[in-house]
This record gives sequence, structure tokens and C-alpha cells, in this order.
Amino acid sequence: MSDPAVEAPLGPDGLPRCPWALSAPDYLAYHDEEWGRPVHGDDALFERLSLEAFQSGLSWITILRRRPGFRAAFADFRIADVAAFTDADRERLLADTGIIRNRAKIDATLANARVLATWEPGDLDTLIWSHAPEDPGPPPHTVADVPAVTRESTALAKTLKKEGLRFVGPTTAYALMQACGLVNDHLETCAARTTP
Repeated sequence: MSDPAVEAPLGPDGLPRCPWALSAPDYLAYHDEEWGRPVHGDDALFERLSLEAFQSGLSWITILRRRPGFRAAFADFRIADVAAFTDADRERLLADTGIIRNRAKIDATLANARVLATWEPGDLDTLIWSHAPEDPGPPPHTVADVPAVTRESTALAKTLKKEGLRFVGPTTAYALMQACGLVNDHLETCAARTTP
């Protein structure tokens, strides 16, 4: 059984927040304005999927602070544009200090764009959102109540891999689900939980 709800720590404005949101100003803005809010659109979801893959093994703040560099390097994550990247673009990315220069992750992002460019518009959005839990269950009372992997994220990762996408394990898939609002993992007492 979960612990009883505990009051989330207070942010600079006196409102309660999830504890991780208060560790850096970048986190606070991301927590309040983006995390857990519904994201739709193939390009927008491709961006989140790509950034979650780049985050694997790193802290999210590292990715968040380099997101402008990622967007510039990857043509704002427009699937059609990234799918058309050449070997010269790949070399440019490998030399770009504004992003994470991980060869496997860069190659996966390019390969994923090429796969997604063959899909019909809206297919990625439909596929991802079809894995939103039907019953989200009770809100988390404490950080310990927030899972790293769920049945739905495992199924989403399996489906994405079956479709030819790379760097999408169950943990990455769940982080995507959290970031894009398929689940709401703001703590029960967090002010952002019910903010529209």
C-alpha cells in the first residue's frame, strides 16, 4: 500500500511541486510548463522520442539545457527533413558540441526519421497515444510511487521496435509517456498536477 500523501516541497512562489522540479531553475520551468502535458503531432513526438533516447544514461537536465542545440542540429526535428540528412550531415552532427555526440544515438535518430518518413501523417501520434493507460490509477503520493517501467511502456517499446525504431526500451518509452502526458506522474499534492 502506498504511503499517505505527503505535502510536496514548496517552490519559490510558495506552491508545492514535485521534489525534482526544485533542483534547478531549468527543471522548474520544464516541470510547470511541459512535463505531463499532452503532446500531439508526429514531429513533436519524434522530438520527444529522440531526446529521451539521447537522455539514456545521462541526467535529463543535460538534455534540457542542450535542447536548443538539438533543435538547431536536427532541423527542429521535422521528420521529413531529418530523414533526408546525408553522410555529411551525420559528420556535422558528430562534431556538433551543442548536442550529445554519441554515434549510436545520432545514428538511431537518423534511422528512426527514415522509418517514420514512410508512415502516413498522424501514424506516430496514433501509435504512441494508443498505449496511454485506460485506467491511470491513483496519483502518486511520493516519488517512490512513480514507476520507471509499466506494462504499457513495455508494450509501446515492443511495438516501436517491431516497427523498426531504435533506442526505445521500456524505460525510455515510459519517460516519453510521462513527458508527453500519456500519464500524469505529478505528485498528488503538486500544484502542477491539476494546472491546465
